[in-house]
This record gives sequence, C-alpha cells and structure tokens, in this order.
Amino acid sequence: MVGRAAKTGGPAMMRLASILYSLISTALAGTAVIAVLTAGMVSLNAILVAAVAGFVVAAPVSWMVARRLYDEEA
Repeated sequence: MVGRAAKTGGPAMMRLASILYSLISTALAGTAVIAVLTAGMVSLNAILVAAVAGFVVAAPVSWMVARRLYDEEA
C-alpha cells in the first residue's frame, strides 16, 4: 500500500515523534532560556517567550528526527 499513511509512518512514527518531543522540547526550551539569561534579559516576559519558542520549534524538529529514524529502520 503506497499512500500517505505508509509514507509518513502512521501511528508508530507519531508515537516515536511524541517521545522525541518530550526530550527535544525540554532541551531547546532550556537552551533558549539560558541564552536569554546570558544576554542579560532577566524579565519574566523574556524568559517565557524563550521557553515557548523552544517548545514550538521542537515540534517540527522532533517530527523530522522521527522521520529520519523511522526511514532508516525500514
């Protein structure tokens, strides 16, 4: 069967992406917060924006990592 589900990996790849998201999102959000604090922006707003940006950027990153891992497995 060659369809969208077969190409994207289906539920198995979604599960892998979810597990990877839990790891990647905390790493990216933490890195962004440390970068903001190092730059001297110590306001709550700057810290929250950096953390949210890390969590948002982690979604496509974890999907790309999951796709590469899933494709190598096949």
